[in-house]
Amino acid sequence: MPPFPRLPFLRLPKMPYLPGVSYPRVYLYKRLVQAKLFIDEQYATPINLGSVAGEAFFSKFHFIRLFKKAYGRTPGQYLTAVRVDRARTLLRGGHNVTDACYAVGFDSLSSFTGLFKRLTGQTPSAFKRECQAMRAEPLHFVPPCFAAHHGWASSPAVAAASVAVPPAAAPAEAPKEQF
Repeated sequence: MPPFPRLPFLRLPKMPYLPGVSYPRVYLYKRLVQAKLFIDEQYATPINLGSVAGEAFFSKFHFIRLFKKAYGRTPGQYLTAVRVDRARTLLRGGHNVTDACYAVGFDSLSSFTGLFKRLTGQTPSAFKRECQAMRAEPLHFVPPCFAAHHGWASSPAVAAASVAVPPAAAPAEAPKEQF
């Protein structure tokens, strides 16, 4: 005999079906959006999964599953993306890398640099140098076809593209192998 007596299977009454009413799903999405907005507003503060899940009134594990299903990434991945995006905005505005790192909520400059490079493909310092160069000489970053179409012949990119380059000689055909 088991140590605890088994309880008989309890059947709960079914909820009535109402055509066209999708109340539970809409309610879940509203709670997920509320949690996403919480991340968007509080990205610079120390956020943990429990506080975000609590904002949506879900358990941590259920919240991760629902958030990933709705947004295609986990809440932690989304928080990192928001922080890196805000850091890019600060770097474009002229802030230095260290200030941008701590202003968006990262605790470590090395982890910030690694995550920034993984998400954007370049380090924060390289991104800042590129933004400064773009601000100093914006015509260097205009595609030559766009500049030529709008009559911006003074663009260095257009001048370099307008130099006639002789066409390359067609490669000789390789002899076909016969088996």
